[in-house]
Amino acid sequence: MHPLLALAISYAVGSIPFAYLAGAASGVDLRKQGSGNLGATNVFRVLGWKIGILVFLADALKGALPVLLLPPRMAAPGDPVLWALACGVAAIAGHVRPLYLGFRKGGKGVATAAGVFFALAPLPMLITFVVFVAIVLGTGYVSLGSLVAAALLPLLLVVTHGPGSPLFIVSVVVACFVFWTHRANIGRLRRGEEHRFGKRWRA
Repeated sequence: MHPLLALAISYAVGSIPFAYLAGAASGVDLRKQGSGNLGATNVFRVLGWKIGILVFLADALKGALPVLLLPPRMAAPGDPVLWALACGVAAIAGHVRPLYLGFRKGGKGVATAAGVFFALAPLPMLITFVVFVAIVLGTGYVSLGSLVAAALLPLLLVVTHGPGSPLFIVSVVVACFVFWTHRANIGRLRRGEEHRFGKRWRA
């Protein structure tokens, strides 16, 4: 498989708008409900936790499957890990700007990025995910959990893989991207206006 074809497939897979499809199946346009974001968090908020979990898992698989399945089939020189990361980045880009929705706003890429790193660095990502869940359950702020997780993963990867590892370098880039896509959330957190799940959801 040519590398460009693998990257195109990764982008196309990442573009599958599971949040939009879940909303459409329920008669809801999530772009006009809740935060207006096509991510698992807005699905939780509008459609409930059961559908939210399914969408989160589906979005994570969009990142994991291209990373696991495409690089072994690529006729490309160089480090296979670099190509795997390239496929992962393409999938994240597809989630953020979905092909099937005219490249308009999708999700923020957190779940898809989690899938990429679960496939390539399962132990650091598992620790990161546990911290993410603890923060969300403890505070009700998914955005805060996402930001802490994005900052924590590079720290874990620099310990386990070293500062020269492509995984560490890409994790820093992804962390910066997550902070950029959450810039409005950061402002609301600072003002105490961020959307928060209620006690019923946390229970």
